[in-house]
This record gives sequence, structure tokens and C-alpha cells, in this order.
Amino acid sequence: MNPTYTVDLNCDLGESFGAYKMGNDEVILPLVTSANIACGFHAGDPSVMKKTVRLALQQGVALGAHPGFQDLVGFGRRDMAVSPEEAFDLTVYQIGALSGFIKAEGGVLHHVKPHGALYNMAAVNPALAEAIAEAVYKVNPEVVLYGLAASALVHAGEKLGLKTAHEVFADRTYQQDGTLTSRRLPNALITNQDEAVQQVVRMVKEGKVRSQQGIDVAIKADTVCIHGDGAHAVEFAQLIRQVLTQKNITLQALSL
Repeated sequence: MNPTYTVDLNCDLGESFGAYKMGNDEVILPLVTSANIACGFHAGDPSVMKKTVRLALQQGVALGAHPGFQDLVGFGRRDMAVSPEEAFDLTVYQIGALSGFIKAEGGVLHHVKPHGALYNMAAVNPALAEAIAEAVYKVNPEVVLYGLAASALVHAGEKLGLKTAHEVFADRTYQQDGTLTSRRLPNALITNQDEAVQQVVRMVKEGKVRSQQGIDVAIKADTVCIHGDGAHAVEFAQLIRQVLTQKNITLQALSL
């Protein structure tokens, strides 16, 4: 009998802003099990947040806050010299904003996943990680904290007693220390869809990923991130869902 596996499939959504439309949330949402919704700092606005929450609830998708740096121009992907206290404040602020819309629509906040540079910095900076984890815990200790697998952020959440999810990425390459290759470096993104899917299958079933240095790195995959803003995002979401199902991998949001 073949062993079965279960994994959450998450996507960053609600990234449109005013007259600027990004992604195809209506089509992506039925293909994933949890949504990380931008909270207005790096992307999104109040109207987009409300609309995305409604769409996710209609599809039965778990709702997550996706707080980032206050950097619309850089889409939250530029490092900022914030203190742990500032990171705490901006995290509380954004979780609160999205939580308001979720409550207004009759939903429940399921998780929090930092965005972009805030996420990557918290993966390796214990002080920043602890501030973000504390912000999540103090706003709602029942939600799941998503962080890069085996990172400082996940460890900070576990230390506080939060439920945590070790996250892996379908379309990103890895370094031998388990971190993601910086987007500023060559080959940070995996553009071949079949290669990206096979990387995910191996991470889920074998607990390993091949780093850019050619070394296998042990990795835990509770949730897999796909991006909704790429040129072929919908096509890739359909493909990864199909292949994972064929490989006896059940797609399901993490239980609270």
C-alpha cells in the first residue's frame, strides 16, 4: 500500500491596488487551500481586502493575513532597517485590518504569513522573528504562523506555543543553509513548471530539496507556496494540483 501525504497549498492574493490589477484571484482561489491576503502595506487596499476575503470564503479557502513592509513601490521586497518594536507594530496593525474584514464577512482568521523582505529577514534574524511571533500571539494565539521551513520565525512561534507551518516554495531555488536564493541573484526563480512541480513532490514525499550548490538539504513541508502574480500562475496552479493528487498527496488546509 502506497503511503499517503497531506499538504496545504497556499497562494499570495489580494495584491491589486486601486486601479492597478495584479493576479487572477477569482481563478486561482478554487485551486488552493489557503490564501495569504495582502493587508494594504506592500499591496492591496481596503476594497481589495474585502473582495478577496469574500471570494476566499465562497471557495472554502482558509484565510490568512499577509503583512509586509510599508513599501508599495517595492512591493515589499526591499529590505528595510526596522527595529523589532517596529516589526511588532506593523504586524499587529495589518493583522488587525484584515481581521476586521474577516469578522465583517463572518469568517475566521486561520493564519499569518509575513510577506517578502519581512519574511526573509525574519527567517534569519531571531529578534525580528520573535517580535513578529509575539505580535501574532498577542492578537490571536489560536492562528497558525507560516514561516520558511526550519527558520528563526518558525522556531520563535513554536517557542511561544503558536501553531506553526513549515513552508516550502514551488518556484524558488534554495541555498545549502535552507534559505531561499535572493531574488537579486541569478536563478532565484524556477521558470520550468515541470521542474518546479517535481521539486515540490520531492520536498513533500522525501523531505529533501536540492540546493543550488548541488547538495540535498533536509526540509519539512507543511505548506507549499505558489505565486498568483506570474504570467502563467493559473496554468501552474492547475498543474501542481493535478500532479500532487496523482502522487497520492492530499491538498488540505492545516487544522487549527
